Amino acid sequence: MKSTADVVIVGGGVVGASILFNLGRLGVTDTLLVEKDVLGSGSTGRSQAICRMHYSNPVTAAMAWESLGIFTNFDEIVGGESGFVETGYLVVVKEEDSAGLAHNVAMQYGLGIDTMRITAKDLEDIAPMVSVAEDEYMAWEPLSGYADSYMVTTSYAKRARELGAEIVLRNPVTEIEVSGGRVKAVVTPEGRIETPVAVVAAGPWSKEVLGKVGVDVPLVPVRHQVASLTRPVDKLPIHPTVGDISQSFSFRPDGNSLTMMGFGADEEVDVDTYNQGVDMDVMADALERLTRRIPAMSEAYFRGGWSGLFTTTPDWHPILDAVPGIEGLYCAIGFSGHGFKLSPMIGVTMSELIVKGAPETLNISPLRFSRFEEGDLLGSSYRYRVLA
Repeated sequence: MKSTADVVIVGGGVVGASILFNLGRLGVTDTLLVEKDVLGSGSTGRSQAICRMHYSNPVTAAMAWESLGIFTNFDEIVGGESGFVETGYLVVVKEEDSAGLAHNVAMQYGLGIDTMRITAKDLEDIAPMVSVAEDEYMAWEPLSGYADSYMVTTSYAKRARELGAEIVLRNPVTEIEVSGGRVKAVVTPEGRIETPVAVVAAGPWSKEVLGKVGVDVPLVPVRHQVASLTRPVDKLPIHPTVGDISQSFSFRPDGNSLTMMGFGADEEVDVDTYNQGVDMDVMADALERLTRRIPAMSEAYFRGGWSGLFTTTPDWHPILDAVPGIEGLYCAIGFSGHGFKLSPMIGVTMSELIVKGAPETLNISPLRFSRFEEGDLLGSSYRYRVLA
């Protein structure tokens, strides 16, 4: 492992790997990424990896839209494969959320996003296998879908290495040295790396890492469950990806015969001791909701499942910024279930912030570190915030 670097990134999930690659694209290649386990072993590897643009705020909608363009042209822009599959994305809300849906679609359309409100009659043509009630309202994104989180992460890492970066796994950060208000070094069991810049992208462990330098961030890890279901392909060969705000869960196809369903009650947990399995009673309730939405799924059966972590902030939106008061310290944290779908543009904007002093591609100031202290939190059109 090198003993000096221009930038050290803490965390080897999709966010850290994306930043590492994008620094290389900007000519910063004397870089090092350190990861406590293996690439994609935290929240990244447990993500549903849905790619959609339906958000309540322009900053995240625009980041998701630009990220989709990278996912769909990944080999050309990055190199390697993203595993992207276009399925379309259907949003379903109850009547009380219909005004929020209309607001979101209008905002997204104004950003150039391919989205539209649709009726039950439209749905019969778009996705006839989906059932909706008379008091439910919908939006449709035809270009959305899902990608492969492991494939994306390892592709970013491979290309970053080709550009000159070093990646060291199973090497947790024990200290970030700060002197005179500036980053001086990052310390791990394998050695000390002198660096003027450290980027914390450690997912659920970011609060612990930043706490080592006296920085308190409002991060709360919550458990989110995912189930893999075998669907009856003779009756249901395919279905869209669905953000079912009306019933507070989501699901997407997974290959040719499986469906992946995300659900749970956003239970606050300890990052190192939480239950990584599935609560079968909660899963059974979610499957009932899925069957109401797609009746053919009554013949689906449970194959297995897991739980991952959403690292939430008070407004369920990430923090992408330099850390106030410590020169050379940056953070890309608190993704609240949105990290994977935004990861390409997180890498672009954070690398621009580090190298150029400010992002040029998109304005990410609404995601600044100080917004919580300022009381300028981002809002949501819906109560089910992970889909907002």
